[in-house]
Amino acid sequence: MKSLWNDSEAQNFKTPLELRVYTSRLLGKETSLVLHGGGNTSVKDKMANLFGEDEEVLLVKGSGWDLATIEGKGFAPVKMDMLLKMAELENLSDSDMVKYQRVAMTNPYAPNPSIEAILHAIIPFKFVDHTHADLVVAITNTDNGEEKIREIYGDSVLILPYVMPGFILAREVYKEIKNRDLSKVDAIILMNHGVFTYDDDAKKSYEKMINIVTKAENYIKNKNIEIKQSNESIDVDLLKLANIRKEVSNLKGSAMVAKLDTKSIEFAKLDNVDSITTRGPLTPDHVIRTKKDACIIKNPEDVKSYANSYRGYFNKNDNGSLTCLDLAPRWGVWKDIGTLSFGSNYKEASIINDIKNHTIEAIEIAEALGGYKALPENEIFKMEYWELEQAKLKKGGSKPKLQGKIAIVTGGASGIGKACVEELNARGACVVALDINPKVTTLFNKSNILGIACDITNRDALNNAVEKTVKEFGGIDILVNNAGIFPPSMSIEDMDSNVWQKSLDINLTSHQNLLTFTAPYLKLGINSAVIFIASKNVPAPGIGASAYSVAKAGVTQLARVASMELAPLVRVNVLHPDAVFDTSVWSEDVIKSRAEHYGLSVDEYKRRNLLKVEVGSNEVANLTCEMAGDLFAKITGAQLPIDGGNERVI
Repeated sequence: MKSLWNDSEAQNFKTPLELRVYTSRLLGKETSLVLHGGGNTSVKDKMANLFGEDEEVLLVKGSGWDLATIEGKGFAPVKMDMLLKMAELENLSDSDMVKYQRVAMTNPYAPNPSIEAILHAIIPFKFVDHTHADLVVAITNTDNGEEKIREIYGDSVLILPYVMPGFILAREVYKEIKNRDLSKVDAIILMNHGVFTYDDDAKKSYEKMINIVTKAENYIKNKNIEIKQSNESIDVDLLKLANIRKEVSNLKGSAMVAKLDTKSIEFAKLDNVDSITTRGPLTPDHVIRTKKDACIIKNPEDVKSYANSYRGYFNKNDNGSLTCLDLAPRWGVWKDIGTLSFGSNYKEASIINDIKNHTIEAIEIAEALGGYKALPENEIFKMEYWELEQAKLKKGGSKPKLQGKIAIVTGGASGIGKACVEELNARGACVVALDINPKVTTLFNKSNILGIACDITNRDALNNAVEKTVKEFGGIDILVNNAGIFPPSMSIEDMDSNVWQKSLDINLTSHQNLLTFTAPYLKLGINSAVIFIASKNVPAPGIGASAYSVAKAGVTQLARVASMELAPLVRVNVLHPDAVFDTSVWSEDVIKSRAEHYGLSVDEYKRRNLLKVEVGSNEVANLTCEMAGDLFAKITGAQLPIDGGNERVI
């Protein structure tokens, strides 16, 4: 592993904390060292208190911060004397440890200190770095792992057996090192856990970590171990994928995103994949996100087998006072296809996918070194059901109303469609925005919004977009059929056949095609809902608008029939907006001319309804989201105007 230290860059950082931030970020750039909040670093310094007296303070990474992006305010300042006294206690619960670490902070507004703050404090050097280096841990997680570590590092490291993180670990390390000269070794390697390096110089502590990992790299290279990944294009049964996601979501009790990775197909084809992915996580820290084992999947019903196995694991290890977590897996091996990662939202699924990728690579390395061997089941259970994690369950907390849902919105680049995309996403949904405008592909700068340039009158393009949605997120729960055009005003007598046909193609047939392609997935969705954005012109058509009104009436009738055909698995409802002026249909010039036609000001014209209100795209989007959510859970086949009250509609 190459050192990323740059002398010219480092000159810009003068204080110990600035240097601590710099080297922490260097460590954070290496995902094989730390992942998504993993690892922690610290620096010891003197700080003046309220009375002008210097106090020894440990500045340690705070909870919720990631080493790759950490700032100075991400380090919690904790009084050293308090931490050192805590290390001498014989017993202390982790809950009390967290409480008293908080009490010892010099800044009550800083984040909670790392649970390993005491451990950082007792290591008698200014800078301390801790990572979960994949390659080192992979070597420890083998038969005779400690012998291999000694073979690589000799007497240059202190090797300690695995102890659960928290006060017990700090106490055990304290007993090991209090009468030992740590300057004689470059690092502490905790079996099945990670590496600590330290020095009074920031660069030396950082580069000791790099050197430790480099030696592990060289050891593995000398064994000629090759990790295979595939870029081959494979056919995936997308209905089976959606069904797997549904089974996982049912076990979780809420919608889950399923992230498919076919690059790991070679791993999924291994003869012993069932065995090696059910031995436990790479490090105990991962169990909080990934659970103990992968779910081995051939068919969707295999998810239920995982649930039964997990329940047995809990019952076997429960002391009678614990609350069982949900029975849903967090990652799985889809035999001969690849791997799946499940999360309550796209970010969580992506984090689990990253952890999974590092895990399966480490497993393959460990297998090549003699056999992957994780911690005993009871140790993994203790970490998964740690008192600090159980406390989080009791606190609960609200979540976005549409979290984990997957939606498709047509006409998503502007107006009502764009507002729907943004509001659905704000409420927790992953959204695919379809639009003929190519800017839709770059309009939304979020990983959980996918913009697809698509001519909705092209059946193949629509079908491809639906398949891409399922491949990306695992299924479909919400369909917002919104895209449309408003043809030029034209009497029936003078109707241009091209104008008529274009209106039917875009405003009606495209929505029927999309419903045809999505229906099988919606039936496998989580409380699925379809919302058609129709028009006031359905109950109250206007002269010269036959091409538009007939198409929208057709969409409404399509929705009514669909509500009967897709029940009870899918709800189908219709919105009839009117005079939504912040859309591309209404230019300022058109609004002004229409207002003049009625002898009204622009503001009066915009509020030309019974409630004297203006209806905006955001209000239509809000109502669309409500229709997709629990408020309309028992409503289907309904038509609802959103127009401020139109006399003709009423």
